[in-house]
Amino acid sequence: MRFFAAALIFFGVAASYAQTPQVPHKIRFAGMALTIRDDARREIQKEVDALTKSPRYFNIKVERARTYFPIIEKIFKEEDLPTDFKYLALQESSLVSDAVSTSNAVGFWQFKDFTAQEMGMRVDREIDERMNIVSASKGAARYIKQNNWYFNNWVLALQAYQMGKGGVIEALGDKYNGDSHMEINAETYWYVKKYLAHRIAFEDACEGTPQLKVGLYESKGKKKLSDLAKEFSVEESTLKEHNKWIRSGTIPDDKPYMVAVPGGTIPEDFHALVMSQPKTIEAKTVGVKGEPEADTKFHINGILVIKAKQGETVSALATRAGVNISKFMDFNDIAIDARITPGAYYFTKRKKKKGAVAVYQTRIGDNLWLVSQQQGIRLDQLKKFNPLAKDQIASGVVLRLNSKAVEVPANNDSEVAELTEETFAWGVKPKEAPQPVQSLEAKEQTAEQKALPVGMDASVPKAEVKAEADTIIYEVKSSDTLYGIARQFGATIKEVMEWNNKSNLTISPGEKLKIIKR
Repeated sequence: MRFFAAALIFFGVAASYAQTPQVPHKIRFAGMALTIRDDARREIQKEVDALTKSPRYFNIKVERARTYFPIIEKIFKEEDLPTDFKYLALQESSLVSDAVSTSNAVGFWQFKDFTAQEMGMRVDREIDERMNIVSASKGAARYIKQNNWYFNNWVLALQAYQMGKGGVIEALGDKYNGDSHMEINAETYWYVKKYLAHRIAFEDACEGTPQLKVGLYESKGKKKLSDLAKEFSVEESTLKEHNKWIRSGTIPDDKPYMVAVPGGTIPEDFHALVMSQPKTIEAKTVGVKGEPEADTKFHINGILVIKAKQGETVSALATRAGVNISKFMDFNDIAIDARITPGAYYFTKRKKKKGAVAVYQTRIGDNLWLVSQQQGIRLDQLKKFNPLAKDQIASGVVLRLNSKAVEVPANNDSEVAELTEETFAWGVKPKEAPQPVQSLEAKEQTAEQKALPVGMDASVPKAEVKAEADTIIYEVKSSDTLYGIARQFGATIKEVMEWNNKSNLTISPGEKLKIIKR
C-alpha cells in the first residue's frame, strides 16, 4: 500500500451546478481577446441552453470533467498549451474514452489512426492510446501547437482541429495570422462558436470535487491488467473500464504507459455515451425549396428512407423512423451528435453491400459518406471497393459500387448512378450540388484499358499517371514529423514508409530518408 500511495496521484476539483450561464460580449481565450457580436451571441446562447437543458446529461459530463480536467490541465501545462483547450475534449467526445465517430476517429480527442501515430501514439491490436487520457491529451496538445506555429493565432488553431490547417488556409488565407484580438460573429466558423458554447456552459460547473478520482500509475514493464488490479485492490472489470486502450489485457514493455486507477464512487453512466442535446450551431445548409410538408415515401437501392426536417436531431429522426437509436446510427453510418441536414434522406434499415448500379462518377462536393447515402451502400463496403487515401473525393472520379474488379462501360447506353434534384439535399451550395449523371463519357478502350484503377479520373488516360522518378536523400530535422516530410514532397505517409522499409512512424533527428520525387 505504501507503493500504491507513492505511485498514485489523485486529482480533485470543486464545483456546483447553477442556472444557465449567459454568453458575454467579451471573453478571453488562450490569451486572446474575443469580442462576440450580438448575432453570434444569440447562436452561442442557444447552444449553451441546449447543453444545459437536461440536468442529467449535463451533470454526467460535469462529473467526467471534474475527474479528467485536472489530468488534462497538468499535461497542457507541461506541453505549454493554454488550458482553455480542455473544453474541446468535452466537445469532441463528451470525455468518453472509446467514443468513435463515423469517420473512425477514436477516443477522448477523436484522432484518426494515422494522425494519432504521427503525434506519437501507438495504435494497433494490442494498444490504442487514443483511449488513454494521458497519451491522447499529449497528442492533442502537440497537434494544436503545430497548427498554432503556422497561424500564431489560437482561434485558427482551434478551427484547424476540425477542418485541418489546409482548410483554414483555403477559407481565410493569412488574414488573421498573428492577431491577438478577433471578432466572433455570424460568419465565424461554427466549430469555434460551438467550442465557446461548451466553455461557457461548463466552466463554472466543473469547478468542484469529483465523485470519482483517478490516479495515474506509470507502468514501465510488461504487466497483466489482472495483476495490477490485485496490486491496487481494484476490481479487474473496473480497471479495464478505465483503461480500454489496453486491448489485449496486457501492458507491453516497449515504453512507459500511464494506467488510470479509479478511486471513489463511479457515477451512473460515467462511461456511457449518453445522447447529446440538439445542436443549434451548425454549418449553413440548403434545403429543397417548395416541397410539401407531408412525408413522401422514397426508396434508395430498395430501402425505405425518411426525409429530415428542419431542427431534427438523430434521436428525433430515429423516433420518427420507429428504429432504435443505436441501430439508426449504424444504418446511416453516423454518430449520436451528427449534424442532420434538412431535406436529406436517412435510412430506416441497413444499407446494402452493393449498389444498384456498377459505378458512380463523382461530382463536386462528394465524399464517400455522401455517396454511400446517395447510393444506399454501406460505407465500409464502399471503402472496400474503393481503397482511397481520404474520404473527400475530386469530381470526375469513378467509384465502384459492386466489386473491386468491375469494368467501366465504354458506351453511353450503360447504366450508371443517377441522382435527381428532388431526391437529395445534402447541405452543399446550389452550384456545388450533385447533378444527375446520365452516362460515363468513356472513350473506346482496348481490353487491357477497360479495367480502370480505383480512384482514377475517367478522363485521364492511364499512361499519364506514370511519371519519371528521381531519388533524393532527406536528413530528418528535430522539428520534423513523417507526416510533414511526406507533405513536403507530395507523397503519402505510406509511400515514405515503403521507400524506407519502415514498420512504424518513428523518426529521429539526423536519420536519412529516401524520397522518390515525382
